[in-house]
Amino acid sequence: MKIGIIGAGKVGCSMGKYLVEHGISVEGYYSLKKESVDSAATFTGSRPYYVLHDLVSVSDILFITTPDDCISGVWEQIRNQLIQNKIICHFSGSLSSVVFSDCGQTGESACSIHPMYAFSDKFTSYKNLKQAIFTMEGDREALDTMRPLFESMGNTVCVIKSENKRKYHAAASMVSNMMIGLYQMGIQMLGECGFDELSARRLIGPLVRGNVEKLLETSVEEALTGPIERADADTVRKHLEVLSESERAVYVNLGKMLIGIASQKNPDRDYTAISNILMSDE
Repeated sequence: MKIGIIGAGKVGCSMGKYLVEHGISVEGYYSLKKESVDSAATFTGSRPYYVLHDLVSVSDILFITTPDDCISGVWEQIRNQLIQNKIICHFSGSLSSVVFSDCGQTGESACSIHPMYAFSDKFTSYKNLKQAIFTMEGDREALDTMRPLFESMGNTVCVIKSENKRKYHAAASMVSNMMIGLYQMGIQMLGECGFDELSARRLIGPLVRGNVEKLLETSVEEALTGPIERADADTVRKHLEVLSESERAVYVNLGKMLIGIASQKNPDRDYTAISNILMSDE
């Protein structure tokens, strides 16, 4: 089983190295940038390919690890080559295997593979990939090969429906990327209170770290604290009075979510007053 990787960025390099570390052969890399191909091939002990057709012809499985907006273009380049009985995979979180239009006409099969993982560095991210859960969808023939491959490396694999890929990826973005936006909003608010950025980060660091650790170790109900959980309507009202319009919008929307969690944690506690305050501020 020879795996060719199209795309030599963070995902491509990380996946290639991860496979090689588990004794799985990587044939080589193709990318538009020669220096990226050379670097990825050296890093994984595989071969550089400077012509896409050459890599396609020698590979049994093709991993497309390019940016999302390049995947359909890559498919258009390879779909008319000799790909009979090959497996075509992309690693986009938001796109499904449907992007491989008319796939299967000559016996090839396709799937999407997405690790729920942040690839922060081209040459080190592979080290913690064993912790990632991989989500897959696509043709049964492709899944029957790719799922046991990743499970053999110790990863949990979840199969989802193609139509759920966009919402799945939106959920990942909210808990990963948008959490950073919420953090930054808090830093800016503390700046308005007179804290410089370094001091603000030091101030809330233990709070953020403790909440995340508690959340991951227990449940949302166990981790939830604060004025909404306590049904402290007066404090919530005072918060809203000092927030900007954009800050209030975030506070209100997340606050309504927290009321639901708090109600599950404290079924005998009355959250009507806080609910009315948040509803009236919409």
